[in-house]
Amino acid sequence: MLAVKTPEEVLRLIEKEFKPLGRAETVPLAEAPGRVLAEPIRAQEYVPDFDRSTVDGYACRAADTFGCSDAIPAILNLAGQVLMGEGADFALSRDSCVYVPTGGAIPRGADCAVMIEYTEDYGDGTVGILKPGAPGMNLIFRGDDVFPGKEILPAGRVLTAQDLGALAAIGKTSVTAARRVKVGVISTGDELVPPDETPGPGQVRDVNAPLLTAMLRDFGAEAVSYGIVADDEQLLRQKMQAAARDCDAVILSGGSSVGVKDAACRIIESMGELLLHGIAIKPGKPTILGKAGNKPLIGLPGHPVAACFVAQLFVLPLLGRLMGRKQEDFAVPAELTESLGANHGREQITACHLLREGGKLLASPIRSKSGLITQLAGADGYFIIARDCEGLPKGAQVQVFLY
Repeated sequence: MLAVKTPEEVLRLIEKEFKPLGRAETVPLAEAPGRVLAEPIRAQEYVPDFDRSTVDGYACRAADTFGCSDAIPAILNLAGQVLMGEGADFALSRDSCVYVPTGGAIPRGADCAVMIEYTEDYGDGTVGILKPGAPGMNLIFRGDDVFPGKEILPAGRVLTAQDLGALAAIGKTSVTAARRVKVGVISTGDELVPPDETPGPGQVRDVNAPLLTAMLRDFGAEAVSYGIVADDEQLLRQKMQAAARDCDAVILSGGSSVGVKDAACRIIESMGELLLHGIAIKPGKPTILGKAGNKPLIGLPGHPVAACFVAQLFVLPLLGRLMGRKQEDFAVPAELTESLGANHGREQITACHLLREGGKLLASPIRSKSGLITQLAGADGYFIIARDCEGLPKGAQVQVFLY
């Protein structure tokens, strides 16, 4: 019988037992998407570095346009124009204006820009303003976006394309990022054959290795496949020791339940310390977690759906802990399209499709046994039913965690 821990206890255990690796490297901006910042980034300059217009039109003093209208325009002297890429190192006198394009620099003395649609160029060196301006209207001032000392991005953030745009704006061409966590992936079972082979009687293709490798790489880790190992304790021990020697973490799928041939617990315990064997979730109960030093040794259930959920809920947060990555779960509320039973004494995890009907977001449960991975293809996310709940009726609201 497994002495199970609740999911909350497992996450607390991960926080307690594993520390960030603290390793960093310099990464060019072009190679930085998906990497985890190892230190915060602060600006050392102003962005923009000059006052600029957000419209095509005329920069002027707002006070010179007060009270104007289509019938009574404010007549201003045209003092010239500012072209894109040029500075505006001059002062604008009263009752004057200057043409500026979108993004163009604003001369000193001007405190607004009037869109060209609300002006008339009379062709005699004057311009009629048909709509009054207000101080700051249609302008971006120096440092509105960034100023020296402002934190642009915090440590632990996973860099996105938008982040790289912000970094380029402040002249950053490289970042200090956490080194990718290297994870060894091992599949075990006499019944497994590689995906490119045709299974014989009683055999199945190895689903977990490609599945876990893809999840790890999407998360920003480096996945190293150690292939399929038969149900032989000595061979499995040698493979896990080799993986632990070369990698920062080891994931074994299969051999985690209580059975005659299941040696994973014994091997993990002999390599360091066994932290848990069993989590109060369905599917995924026979999960193992141990460590050798600060290296996690993880035993996942052999069933692909269970392995997928356990990896999503616990393995990725654990690897994020090693990388110093800030962890965030994103969920959307949705209504169940059908009733669903539960109450196994464990939290029940159910994948679902999301549908939009009549302005409502609906969650359609995917009724799948833990070995039927193809039923999860195309799933949008999953929701969790509490361990003390006997089920949910049709129309109940659930929080769907997005893949």
